[in-house]
Amino acid sequence: MQVDEINARKTAATQESIHELIARRWSPRAFDPSRPVSHAELVAVLEAARWAPSCFGDEPWRYVVCDRFDDENVWQGALDCLTEKNQLWARNAPVLMLAVADSRFRNGRANRWAQYDTGAASVSLCLQAAAQGMAAHQMGGFDSAKARETFQVPEQFTPMAMIALGYQADPEGVHEDFREQELAPRVRQPLGESFFKGKWAVAVD
Repeated sequence: MQVDEINARKTAATQESIHELIARRWSPRAFDPSRPVSHAELVAVLEAARWAPSCFGDEPWRYVVCDRFDDENVWQGALDCLTEKNQLWARNAPVLMLAVADSRFRNGRANRWAQYDTGAASVSLCLQAAAQGMAAHQMGGFDSAKARETFQVPEQFTPMAMIALGYQADPEGVHEDFREQELAPRVRQPLGESFFKGKWAVAVD
C-alpha cells in the first residue's frame, strides 16, 4: 500500500468537519532514512513551536535538536536514550528532538503550567511538520535521566518527550512489530467520553 493510500485511511473520521491539516496529521513510524530535513524546513517547524501560546508568554519550552545528516554522533546519543522498542523504528528518522520544560518562570517562581505549555508548542511543531509534507512522532518511551546526562540538561528543566521528524516512507520498510498498527485506521473515543457540558460526565453531543 502506498503512502498516499495509507494517509487517506488515517484521516480522522470526525463528528463535524475540522481543518484538513488537523484531520490528516498522525504519527507514523515509517521514516525515510535517506531523505534529510533541510535547514529551512527544520527552522520552520521550530518557529511554529516558538509561536505557541504560554502562561504569561513565558515560553518555558526548550528543544535539543539532533540531525543525523549534521552530526551523526549527537543524533546517535539521542537514539540511545529511547527504549529498545522505539529504537526499532526511530533509527530511520533523520531528526530526533528532546522537548524540555522549564519548571520556573523567568522571575524565578515555580511554573506549574510549563509542561502544559511545552505540549502546546510540540503540537504546533507537529502541525507545521504536517503542513510541510513531513511527519513527526512524539514519544514518551525514553530514559529521562539518560537524556538529562547526554544533553547536559540543568536540574531546573524536565525532559518531557522525544520527537522523531522526517519524511514518511512505505510502511513495508517499518519493523514488523509495528506494521499492522501503521496500516490500521485511526480511532478515538466518542466525543462525549472526554468532553463535558457544564459539569463532569455530562457529555457534549
